[in-house]
Amino acid sequence: MTAKRELLDLLLENARYSTEDLARMTDLSEEEVVSTIETLESEGIIRGYQAVVDWHRVKEEHIRAEVELNVTLDRETGYDDIAERLGRFPEVTTLQLVSGDYDFHLEVEGDSLQEVSNFISEKVAPTPEITQTVTHYVMETYKDRGIEFEDGHGDDRLSISP
Repeated sequence: MTAKRELLDLLLENARYSTEDLARMTDLSEEEVVSTIETLESEGIIRGYQAVVDWHRVKEEHIRAEVELNVTLDRETGYDDIAERLGRFPEVTTLQLVSGDYDFHLEVEGDSLQEVSNFISEKVAPTPEITQTVTHYVMETYKDRGIEFEDGHGDDRLSISP
């Protein structure tokens, strides 16, 4: 495994590892770790660092929706053009061209159900090339980006036996 790949795997596991930790885990010097990470960032391989948030524990409403989009392309418009337009909206947190029954997978976040719903109906659906949207509101998150969300409550339903 290359140093780049090893550092990527460790940063995917925990982006808050210190340079000292990364150097110890990879047998690289701290200078090599810093240099390799700078290279990964300048090459656009590392695009950013983000926290994984359990919004149920935050005392604010936060809505996340998964949206399936079907599109019809014409001679002047390709998938990249549509992606460029949709990707400009700050409400869109993930945008992927996918295989299967629909063309794009979109993740949208907002402060309320109404806000997310309005965004999809007023900004996404009217896009001329989009022929269909199917919206799935996230009700509960059990695992996000490899991190399990355990609430410690377990199953609190009453068991009934005859």
